[in-house]
Amino acid sequence: MALKVYERYLAREIYAATALVLAAFLMLFAFFDLIHEFEDIGKGSYQLQHAAGFVLLSMAGRIYELFPIAILIGTLYALTLLARHSEITVLRTSGLSTGALLKTLAKLGMVFVVLTFVVGEFIAPPAERAAQQLRLKALSSMVAQEFRSGLWVKDEMSFVNVRDVLPDTRLRGVRIYEFDKEHQLRSISDAAEGEFQPPDRWRLINVMQTVFEGDTARVSHLPNLTWRSALTPDILSVLMVVPERMSFLNLFQYVRHLEENQQMAQRYTIALWKKLIYPLAALVMMALALPFAYMQDRLGAVSLKVFAGIMLGITFHMLNGLFSSLGAINNWMPFYSAITPSGIFLLAAAGMIWWVERR
Repeated sequence: MALKVYERYLAREIYAATALVLAAFLMLFAFFDLIHEFEDIGKGSYQLQHAAGFVLLSMAGRIYELFPIAILIGTLYALTLLARHSEITVLRTSGLSTGALLKTLAKLGMVFVVLTFVVGEFIAPPAERAAQQLRLKALSSMVAQEFRSGLWVKDEMSFVNVRDVLPDTRLRGVRIYEFDKEHQLRSISDAAEGEFQPPDRWRLINVMQTVFEGDTARVSHLPNLTWRSALTPDILSVLMVVPERMSFLNLFQYVRHLEENQQMAQRYTIALWKKLIYPLAALVMMALALPFAYMQDRLGAVSLKVFAGIMLGITFHMLNGLFSSLGAINNWMPFYSAITPSGIFLLAAAGMIWWVERR
């Protein structure tokens, strides 16, 4: 019974501190993101409400990115306050070993693991996509909307339907309805794929084209067709979610597609492994925070430890991006590129716990 009481007490302190830290980070990032969006206010129909909506929808992705940092700082702050009030000392003198405390933290941390996975898999990807679509509609003269039939885009006097936009901005299943100035349908072009050719052309592959001339229609099959359009990969890219914010299922399907077509899938395979490993970083962060609670409390120790937690969190965030880039550039094993940052911090946590235990 006593064990359950102290677990509930730790849970309340850690969850509250983590929520507070995460909220503070989100408000800070939302402020800077909104300031950044001010540069585009006034372009097209992009107004303050669009910028606010874009920032708000982007917060789901920010939560996913910032969760490990917030967990580290929140746990560190909660444990440090408990140590300052001698509560950690009381628990240890009552027979609670470091191993038992780590198990308790792991049990509490599973809530963070599940939350991180849920946000990264089910909330952040659709929210990010909605944010980019909102921004594009307000900034661009193009009208883009996604339906069950795929993506629809108005391109001057044409309406374009794309079944799939791949993460590298190649198109699959392209259908172009071209109208004249009198709004009469001139042609329908069906292409299996489309590849962009700078600065403003697409190479359509395996095209079936129907041209309407008065009361007659002429059908022709073309292996390739050059299509000039204001639609560019820059515009399409904002309709896509970057690999790090894609869902696991979408990543898995796209990696399989690349491998079946014998194309490079390194970046997406690393992102796929990170989707599995990243939620477990919550447990590593909580283990890393524990040694700070054992250190001797001195004047200003809480603020110094929180500052140390911020630095460690930033380092972890930077290492995650660094090893993903290095892994893609140097063709490292995707699993090792994804797990190395967490592995380094886990070893650091083990070393610090061993050091404070010896003291």
